[in-house]
Amino acid sequence: MIEDKTDFEKVVDFGNLYQAYLKSKSGKGFSKSSQKFQVMALDGIHQIKRRLETKTYNVSKYNEFTIYEPKERIIKSCSFVDKIVQHSLCDNVLIPILKKEFIQTNYAGQIGKGTLYGLDCLKAHMYLAYCKYGYNCWIIKADISKFFYNIDHDVLKDIVSYFVEDKDVYWLCEKFIDSTDGLGLPLGNQVSQVYALTYLSGLDNFITGELGVKYYGRYMDDFYLIVQGKEYAKWCLSAIYKFVYTLGLELNGKTQIIPFKNGIKFCGFHTYVTSDGKVIRKLKNENKRAAKKKFKKMVRLVRNGKISEEKFYESYNAWKNHISHGNCVKLGYDMDKYVEELFSN
Repeated sequence: MIEDKTDFEKVVDFGNLYQAYLKSKSGKGFSKSSQKFQVMALDGIHQIKRRLETKTYNVSKYNEFTIYEPKERIIKSCSFVDKIVQHSLCDNVLIPILKKEFIQTNYAGQIGKGTLYGLDCLKAHMYLAYCKYGYNCWIIKADISKFFYNIDHDVLKDIVSYFVEDKDVYWLCEKFIDSTDGLGLPLGNQVSQVYALTYLSGLDNFITGELGVKYYGRYMDDFYLIVQGKEYAKWCLSAIYKFVYTLGLELNGKTQIIPFKNGIKFCGFHTYVTSDGKVIRKLKNENKRAAKKKFKKMVRLVRNGKISEEKFYESYNAWKNHISHGNCVKLGYDMDKYVEELFSN
């Protein structure tokens, strides 16, 4: 009788590492480290396997750079070898263990979920709240201040150790948690996304369980609650402040209690309910301005021969598909005219 593999054996299994290599290779970009690894891929995978089994594996230094859209953020890109290890760790052990702990309305970083799924859940929540309370309810809109940069390593280790029983897997988890000094996790890593989802999972269960809030959803560090009564909303928000503080985090200054009739800005759209109970989803004004700025810049790049017109329309049509999930027909027509004018001038 063949015994089931331990979780760590799943991570270091050659077949799983090879699948992790294929996934890493299919990612964006072709770095020098990935090209070098591919020359002798099978030997490289054997070396990774041996280093993990002998506990001589260490996370390499990150390649750090800054992006400025949609906002300024520091990205820390790991080596190709570390991407392979992360894929095997997350795909074969962490995600299967942790996804059972996530509530249904935890929207980010999971297969079958994402921004559109979150928007559809929000739409359902707003419709149900309106049917039950009319406009006599309130929205708490909150997000965490500099979430990724303020995650406490010790708190995260406590959370991970609660779910990960295999001491060898936990050893590897610690390697990635402590791969940066001080607070925070490196943006751009698969394992960081999984850790971030897990870090606030306790908050999800606190709000839906202890506070008993039915209409709640979270996309990474951005979340909402819909409750009846302003005083109850204030009490819930006060409790959330205290809970978040125990994680070493704070809610940012944009956190507020909003009258239900005003709607909510979430996942790029402004969603609200009309007086006759129809849920409307419009693109946020700041996102409209950002799109115009982006496409104006891209048209300039097309004219200068830096990108092809085909590349421009690939990006533009993806944006048009995105806004098609809202009540944005007029916006689409207006943007078509704007782009036509940009190319004609």
